[in-house]
Amino acid sequence: MAKALRIDVNSSIIQWAVERSGRAFIIEKKFPKIHEWIKGESMPTLRQLEDLAKATYTPLGYFFLPEPPIEQFPIPYFRTDKDQPFHSLSPDLIQTVQIMQRRQNWMRDYLVDLGHEPLPYVNSAKITDDPILVAQDIRKTLGLEGGWAAIQPNWTKALRNLQMHMENIGIIVVVNSIVGNNTHRKLNPAEFRGFVLVDEYAPLVFVNGADGKAAQMFTLAHELVHIWFGVSAAFDLRELQPANDKIELICNKVAAEFLVSKHEFKEIWSEVSNTSEPFQKLARQFKVSELVVARRALDLNYITKESFIEFYNYYLARERNKIKNDDEGNFYATQNLRIGRRFAEAIITAVREEKLLYHEAYQLTGLYGDTFERYAEMLGLGNLI
Repeated sequence: MAKALRIDVNSSIIQWAVERSGRAFIIEKKFPKIHEWIKGESMPTLRQLEDLAKATYTPLGYFFLPEPPIEQFPIPYFRTDKDQPFHSLSPDLIQTVQIMQRRQNWMRDYLVDLGHEPLPYVNSAKITDDPILVAQDIRKTLGLEGGWAAIQPNWTKALRNLQMHMENIGIIVVVNSIVGNNTHRKLNPAEFRGFVLVDEYAPLVFVNGADGKAAQMFTLAHELVHIWFGVSAAFDLRELQPANDKIELICNKVAAEFLVSKHEFKEIWSEVSNTSEPFQKLARQFKVSELVVARRALDLNYITKESFIEFYNYYLARERNKIKNDDEGNFYATQNLRIGRRFAEAIITAVREEKLLYHEAYQLTGLYGDTFERYAEMLGLGNLI
């Protein structure tokens, strides 16, 4: 029997791929000779190289380059604490952004072909604008009255209500905790809470669903403001704190004002500040999580940063013990979050009108065959066949 052909790969690329994946321990177990390959003592077969590419989430072609590639992240990445050691961005984040870019590009072309006009609110604000006025304009554009969240039964309903209003004005909203529909690739909220891809026809916001729901409202509002300022970005918003960057600081100020009015907060704070659970009372009033009102109290200098961090850690520990939201157990209901209702409806309509082939729709949504059909039926768009 002929020996399998060995592939002469630059060992530094193999090491780069393993480190980039963040799965060194798993890779070492699956590929017993990985250290020999990295040291150049032996070479993998083509089959082994293909398996390694899949295991490290690396395009196979990268292994045939003369040296490790320098991957360019397509949007700015804002980190809250730049003093912390920085490791290269994970393939999970990079690929998630690439998936969203493909969806956005299709959506933009689709809307342009239909004769849609650019959205007037995209890049409509300036960094020198009053944060209160920008927040008011966002509420007006969304069709939300003052105190819009207070009429919701709880803050989780308020979160979904905000998503709905964003979609209604043309924003693609995606909330996902994994890469596509791959349950083995969970996104890391410590790396990023979300990102926003600004476009005048199809702006897209992505919220890391692996993050606690308590923080998702703030992330969503922060991303919403980015669209008004016309700046695409990814961010970790560690402890709900912005990076020390002009655009991040102003986005945080506007997002805070949008969610919790400074004027209203001051009025209510005087009534609850001496009670045993002031954040809980404020959360019920504003229909945001206790985490968000605690963050607002910090913004307005009612509490110290140390007090906020202490409450932040306590709250997250408490949230980890809670049962997940019921809609996460329904695959088809979850797709509205993972794909984005606005985008999904456009895809299904395009298929029905024969403007998009099935295999293209499958690739764009990550849903195939009967699964795609059942999802279309759930959205009320009928059987496509």
